[in-house]
Amino acid sequence: MPIRLPAPPRTGCTSGIPSDRHQPRLAALDRRSALRLAGAGTAGILTLGALVSCAENDAIHDPDPLAAQEVLARADAAAATAAIAMAPERHAALSAIAAERNAHADALRTEIGRAIGAYADGTTPAHRTRANGPGPSAVASGSTVAPTAPPSIDALRTQLAASQKSSADLAHALSGYRAGLLASISAACAAQAGVLLV
Repeated sequence: MPIRLPAPPRTGCTSGIPSDRHQPRLAALDRRSALRLAGAGTAGILTLGALVSCAENDAIHDPDPLAAQEVLARADAAAATAAIAMAPERHAALSAIAAERNAHADALRTEIGRAIGAYADGTTPAHRTRANGPGPSAVASGSTVAPTAPPSIDALRTQLAASQKSSADLAHALSGYRAGLLASISAACAAQAGVLLV
């Protein structure tokens, strides 16, 4: 049986251990593998973004404090319209009150929508609110609230005074444009109750 001798050391290697330059290198990524890796990374990022977006859409927000004021404004407008049946001689004043309170409700709805935001195509994101108060979806824009019975002029005056106080109290709690909007609404309600319905 022949004896095998170990292979002679390679050139430049005195210890019998091959040098680093002779070690096999890791195979470089070819173009197809690099594109696959980049595609998988992009798909992962998009999936993560969709999951985060879904988690944000599932969030339940506190009701916007202006939503209750919108409900009051629409109720006042409906009450003023209904009161025309009880006091037809005040048709002009009651119609003016109804129109102005509807304008207040529309301005409040616009501000609530601005706070929620809008997508580039003009649609608004889903915005769920807690059920413990009137949320942004409590009253649709342009909708009316029908009172159970036409109120008397005194009852409407009392209702407008309560709306005036509610707007003024909330204006003190808020700041910026919202506080100014509520202060303006409060002043208008005071004029309606104290001047138009005297």
